[in-house]
Amino acid sequence: MAPRLVFFGELLIRLTASGNELLMQSPSLSLHVGGAEANVAIGLAHLGHACAMISRVPSNALGRGAVAAVRGAGVDCAAVTPHPGRMGLYFLSVGAGLRASEIVYDRTGSSFAATGAEDYDFDHLLAGANLLHLSGITPALGPRSAEAALAAARAARRIGVPVSFDGNYRAMLWDAWDSDPRAILSELIGSADILFGNHRDLSLVLGQDFSGEGAERRREAAEAGFAAFPNLALIASTARHVVTADHNRIAARVDLRSGSHQTDEVDVTGIVDRIGAGDAFAAGVLHAHLLGGDARVMAETGLALTCLKHSLPGDASRFGQGDIDAFHAGGLDVRR
Repeated sequence: MAPRLVFFGELLIRLTASGNELLMQSPSLSLHVGGAEANVAIGLAHLGHACAMISRVPSNALGRGAVAAVRGAGVDCAAVTPHPGRMGLYFLSVGAGLRASEIVYDRTGSSFAATGAEDYDFDHLLAGANLLHLSGITPALGPRSAEAALAAARAARRIGVPVSFDGNYRAMLWDAWDSDPRAILSELIGSADILFGNHRDLSLVLGQDFSGEGAERRREAAEAGFAAFPNLALIASTARHVVTADHNRIAARVDLRSGSHQTDEVDVTGIVDRIGAGDAFAAGVLHAHLLGGDARVMAETGLALTCLKHSLPGDASRFGQGDIDAFHAGGLDVRR
């Protein structure tokens, strides 16, 4: 039986201005379904993994449509059930040249954010799972979501399910309530076997700065993370240099307790959509990890998927192993 990977987080509907227009410049908006954890699940499902989502959505056309979209991408949505509230939305204006993209969130009071730890039987939902993936966006939504995220991580550790955690720090979400992000994120990272985060994430939870530049600073931060969190076995991150909205340079890194690998930078030009690129990176690293890849293979697979995601509209990667192989081979001509 293929490993069963479980994802806990909010489904969102994204409404995007046409082309490179500003929001409300014209009456047309395109619709995509995403959410940090769902994006990783969709990316891994397209790579052949058995993925299941845990979430709550409103009992209306928006909730049903979001579930249908994620299910249609190959993710088991049996544990995505109705709950009072509304659908979380966000609006995107895609930047160009020297104008950055802009996002406006409209997710307060969503069905998912209204749920707490008592709304989920995580021991049952995680039974037989080979991995639980969480992100820092869920606890940032409010105290009930924070308790639910912590309950999921505690249940996973209790029943022996490895945990993957993406820091995804969103200051505006944390600042909207009387939160203690350092304490909450510290417990979640402490429960994790795999962390997607860089020196800034570790600096936040450890309360210390890291010296040096580039790879040297990232290794210093990783070693501090490994020392502080005994369960951690792997830390993965990307480094992005924004030249313009259409041209970024990206490198990837994987740190293990026994070593690390950092890729060279890749020039990503003609960017179509960078939203969800970090989730694509997480899917690539997890894909290689589950197949037994070493630090180099994990970093290079994650880099390939994040670079490819920049070419695709929407929030999630929908690429298969053949696309990753073609990226590494460097073939840009039409594939026939």
